Amino acid sequence: MASSMSVGEFHSAINFRFPVQEVENDRVKLVPFVPSLHAELFLQGSVNHPELFRFLPYGPFDSTAAFIEGLIEGFISPDPGASLYTIIDKTRSLPQSPSPSEVDFAGVIGYINTDTTHLKTEIGAITILPPFQRTHVTTNAVGLLMEYALNPPLLSGLGLRRVQWQTNELNSQSIRAAERMGFKREGILRWDRTLPSGKGKPGDPVQSRAGDPKPDWVGRHTAILAICWDDWENGGREEVQRLMARRN
Repeated sequence: MASSMSVGEFHSAINFRFPVQEVENDRVKLVPFVPSLHAELFLQGSVNHPELFRFLPYGPFDSTAAFIEGLIEGFISPDPGASLYTIIDKTRSLPQSPSPSEVDFAGVIGYINTDTTHLKTEIGAITILPPFQRTHVTTNAVGLLMEYALNPPLLSGLGLRRVQWQTNELNSQSIRAAERMGFKREGILRWDRTLPSGKGKPGDPVQSRAGDPKPDWVGRHTAILAICWDDWENGGREEVQRLMARRN
């Protein structure tokens, strides 16, 4: 289910190419990320878990200011193709208590690399905090963004033709999660990115290459997966709905 939001209220979504929506079902709710409300909750849940950022091009962060500068201001806000969401686990929300709180703040997820001309987007910037991993949270958060992106406007969606998923080829957990949701492997982009070797980012070294401009930075090979409108209309939607409805 989706409901319109006032874009001007949300710092992280202010430039997004499409209408910003709250999306939710009976177990998970996604709301646009507001740094003044959500950044400290993210830091509290992630600061002691640097492994969360092992396969991400940013982080880890040791302060709220560093998080806002590195991810929100450095990556999300300046890009009209990006919009970040807070994930709320409604099954842990407490009646008459503010939400999100440290009890039900499950992490973040977003759209990136969104293109209105070619009707495509990518699900990325995913960080699920440890207490919410291996629960219903990831499936429902990803599924809600898939529904909003791929459903036609008649079903309150954007009617996009392609939703992409990129990850380090070494991140087998991310690849399995995408394939479970119906994304299909399309290939590997070799030497797709450079990553600082001093922050625990896995990749291939290039020390043997004389004169490389970044000899101390490793290279990332990127796995590309995608689900397209025809996959969605030919059983993909129903399979995602089945996965989100599971109770075990």
